[in-house]
Amino acid sequence: MPISVHAVVFEDFETLDIMGPVELFGLLQQHYQVQLYSLNGGLVSNKHGVCIQTKSFSEMHMNDQSILLVPGGIVTFELIKNQQFLDQLKTLADQSKYVLTICTGSSLLAATGLLNGVKATSNKMAFEFVQKLNDQVLWQAQARWVIDGKFYTSSGVSAGMDMTLAFIHDTQGEKVAQLCAEEAEYIWNSNPNVDPFCKVKAD
Repeated sequence: MPISVHAVVFEDFETLDIMGPVELFGLLQQHYQVQLYSLNGGLVSNKHGVCIQTKSFSEMHMNDQSILLVPGGIVTFELIKNQQFLDQLKTLADQSKYVLTICTGSSLLAATGLLNGVKATSNKMAFEFVQKLNDQVLWQAQARWVIDGKFYTSSGVSAGMDMTLAFIHDTQGEKVAQLCAEEAEYIWNSNPNVDPFCKVKAD
């Protein structure tokens, strides 16, 4: 039976954050079943004004294999003030076997406190913001993505695809991940330490 991938979206989410991983998971329908969810369900517009149909959080059926996928975007700077959203996100993340965040999606988890004491990363253009948001997170400045326990967090936008392929590698094996990248004609950066968008300051 395919594993459920619960992809969370909200108004003005970053398009590729979610659609890149959804494309990769969607290539493996024998392994994963993807569904999009939002707080209240219905139509949600992404950053570029494209509307997609979603189910509500209340319709999300969790099990011991569930994967939660959380994108980012500039809108997360405001969404971290929405306590109702954060409370429900925390509950869903607690119930998930794995939680994958892309870009500033990690800031949403950080705002719930779930990443306290956990190694994580985020979009490098927003890195100072996420650090100030919660300094109890073990933020990794130079990382394309980071794995700590059940949490997979990636740097900005396209890094989510590298992280997703790493997750597929970890759960389905290297051959499946490589075939998935080939089918998508995507050049996979399979080394999480290769982070060309990190501005490393000289000592």
